[in-house]
Amino acid sequence: MDILETHYYDRRQRRNMSCALLFSLLPFFLSVALYFYLWTPGSPASITSAGVKSAPTLLLAAVVLSWNGGQSVLGVVGGLVFSAVGDCCLIWPELFLHGMGAFAAAHLLYSLTFLSSRYAAYPSSSWIRFLYLILFMMGGGFYIYICPFLKQAENSDLLVPAVGVYIVLITLMVTLAIRTRHTATLLGSLTFMVSDMSLALQVFKVIAPMENGNHIVMVTYYLAQLLIAVGDIKAEQTKEDFAKWKRS
Repeated sequence: MDILETHYYDRRQRRNMSCALLFSLLPFFLSVALYFYLWTPGSPASITSAGVKSAPTLLLAAVVLSWNGGQSVLGVVGGLVFSAVGDCCLIWPELFLHGMGAFAAAHLLYSLTFLSSRYAAYPSSSWIRFLYLILFMMGGGFYIYICPFLKQAENSDLLVPAVGVYIVLITLMVTLAIRTRHTATLLGSLTFMVSDMSLALQVFKVIAPMENGNHIVMVTYYLAQLLIAVGDIKAEQTKEDFAKWKRS
């Protein structure tokens, strides 16, 4: 097979992979649609609502597991499972700290994944390091901004340090996503940060209640998880393509 034939073969393989990936994601899209169809403001917390909310994230975990295998259990699959636990906890306001802990574990697993050999490491240029600094300054600034509202909460003695640790973890996760240079991974991590900031502004009553506040949080949240999952699958495929290139 000459170089031209190999090029067209690889293009066809990538196109087939994209179609297969899109097909495997259909249950995720249907479950997201079901969540928004069934969700109503002020609806009581229940096991059913927790299941409907966490189903898209669990389906994403199943997709990543089917594509990448068991090696992803302690990576993105594990992060998605912890996120689903967080989804369930946040249904009940009294379990907010438990939910935040589950999401913190998810960010830690995502961060470890982005550091793994499956994601190519690139040397950090000066502008990339400057971007890291900007991200941590934004995270710190956001924490300082909401801290007075955290202190007014009922369990402020736990909430104030817990939110601080959580902001450090999610900012670290976004920073390591930049390091991978994978577009889907980077956009997913940034969107996750936007989603969490939107949630924090509403939960801690920093801003007045918004009519579509939950839609903003959940649309950005599901989009973030989708991009991180797809980025992980693409990273595995890129690694396999590189290995084939080295053998040729």
